[in-house]
Amino acid sequence: MLQPIDTRIAYDKKHLNDSRHVRAARPHAANIMATGFYTHPDCLLHDMGPWHPECPARLQAIEDQLIGSRIDALIEREEAPLASEDDLARVHTRAHIDFVRETAPLEGRAEIDPDTLMSPGSYQAALRAAGAAIAATDAVIAGTYDNAFCSVRPPGHHAEPARAMGFCFFNNIAIAARHALEVHGLQRVAIIDFDVHHGNGTEAAFCGDPRVLMCSFFQHPFYPYSGADNHASNMVNLPMPARTKGMAVREAVDMMWLPKLDEFKPEMIFVSAGFDAHREDDLGNMGLVEDDYTWLTEQICAVAKRHAKGRIVSSLEGGYNLSALGRSVVAHVRALAEI
Repeated sequence: MLQPIDTRIAYDKKHLNDSRHVRAARPHAANIMATGFYTHPDCLLHDMGPWHPECPARLQAIEDQLIGSRIDALIEREEAPLASEDDLARVHTRAHIDFVRETAPLEGRAEIDPDTLMSPGSYQAALRAAGAAIAATDAVIAGTYDNAFCSVRPPGHHAEPARAMGFCFFNNIAIAARHALEVHGLQRVAIIDFDVHHGNGTEAAFCGDPRVLMCSFFQHPFYPYSGADNHASNMVNLPMPARTKGMAVREAVDMMWLPKLDEFKPEMIFVSAGFDAHREDDLGNMGLVEDDYTWLTEQICAVAKRHAKGRIVSSLEGGYNLSALGRSVVAHVRALAEI
């Protein structure tokens, strides 16, 4: 049974500290990739209601599976900092940032759309989620970690520069990618989005930008009913019909994504890691399993090793069946860390 939210926060703080002691005590094996794992108890404070699938229990399910799989001590835990509003403004308009901040209620919930609500802790959680992706980017570029995964919420890839929607307030991966380009001076970055829903916000942020190649697959027709008709040269969109299984996705990725990525030669790869295309997830209707997420991650890692010094930052998007989410994240992180 999941603990009350205040108890879970205390548990996560203790777990974070305990894991750091384990990390400090063990030698770093030369044949194990150093994978950063960014999260924060504040991400549990965003609560859209007991009926809502995008719930605090998602992060606890990931923690439970990390422990159960015995890889928890093999990843490098970091506490996500807060993003600044200047960080957010690399992607979002100031009017949008002001709207999200001012909409956050002091009590109860405030509705942005029928599926997207704010609680008193939502703004803080959103700043942590974006801050995790930025901090992970800094650490990977600095060589502190080979790659990183951000176990954060709220998700981000539906958030457009001037609109929150689809459970998303700020576009975590888009903010991190723009940070890599504008703060660190990278010339080319790739964004991989394997959520069951099209990352319309990320596409809106980068459509036509020659510095960014975005590769995605998504169920279509399906929310947000976009992505199938875009012909921008830097967008490699793969709309997939309902009930598509993993082998068809693998074939499409092999034929369409990988040649484009090798031609583009990204200096860093960002991943919007959604796990709601899993066959057990009721918010979508696709048929992927954990092995498919392992394969996808291995392909991304191979491209990163060829062109980007292995540099990858991945951030959680969808995934709402708690068991499937936890297992899939473990598969993804295992492949990132090569364990």
